Amino acid sequence: MPKYYFEDFSVRWTAQYGPRRVTREEIIGFAAQYDPQPMHLDEEAARHTMLGGLAASGWHSCCIMMKMIADGLLLDTASMGAPGIDEVKWLKPVRPGDSLTVRGSVLDVRASQSKQDRGFVKFLWEVFNDRGECVMTLVCPQMILRRHPGVPE
Repeated sequence: MPKYYFEDFSVRWTAQYGPRRVTREEIIGFAAQYDPQPMHLDEEAARHTMLGGLAASGWHSCCIMMKMIADGLLLDTASMGAPGIDEVKWLKPVRPGDSLTVRGSVLDVRASQSKQDRGFVKFLWEVFNDRGECVMTLVCPQMILRRHPGVPE
């Protein structure tokens, strides 16, 4: 039974999850399988890229964030998934040894116009390293079931 439904979210909602340490081995392992660019695979080659050293793929950062918000929130939520991602920004490199935290806030809440059993909650997810630097942001609407479909807000 889900703990959270659409009605539990408002623009005042915030949460924080983590920390989660990122290792050199996982950066290279993810890159080898999914994003085999030099700045994600080889420390020496990475020094000569615009990142100036080994860094996690942006997609790896998204996956780490997703795991953190799934464990912290979504698995306890009557979530129906997301219709897409509005925006993702990779602001700073995620380095080996970084410990990441995720901060979530709600930007907008709206009931579905066509289906009374659900609503949309637009989240802003911000990922920070242990130096307090924001390394990534992601804006995503989430479809969430209503606890009491058809009851006016």
